[in-house]
Amino acid sequence: MTGTAITWLTQEAYDRLQHELDELVAQRPVIAAEINARREEGDLKENGGYHAARDEQAKQEDRIRKIQELLRQAQVGVRASDGGTVEPGMVVTVAYDGDDSDQETFLLGSREEGSHGSLAVYSPQSPLGESILGAAPGDSREYLLPNGRTQKVTVIEVEPFTG
Repeated sequence: MTGTAITWLTQEAYDRLQHELDELVAQRPVIAAEINARREEGDLKENGGYHAARDEQAKQEDRIRKIQELLRQAQVGVRASDGGTVEPGMVVTVAYDGDDSDQETFLLGSREEGSHGSLAVYSPQSPLGESILGAAPGDSREYLLPNGRTQKVTVIEVEPFTG
């Protein structure tokens, strides 16, 4: 997938991420002040507090960039079409090949969505998510497992997420 993929988010997830971003941005001066205070302690090579503050700053800036990119690409609260095919924002039930009783139902959306009760969330960029995009009920697809084997799944049901 390209870096310009649309990310489907509920309004709740978007608001939560926006709040987290606002808090992280507000903490920038605090981290900068901590780095400056640690820098003034002297020898930077052996200054554990300085290096810890720099590491924290790097993690914080990385998270800020990730959230900004996610929010920039977000399709918020727009209900997925009911075209009967798998797309972000849909609740999908699949059956795993080789075990007739092994079915799973999940939301295809951003991992930032978190969980919705017992409903798992899979990213459209995950191997399973990528393999079933565009599939209709009854379609079978394969994807590569981390161990190098392939897993075949059949889409059983597709419906818009209603929150």
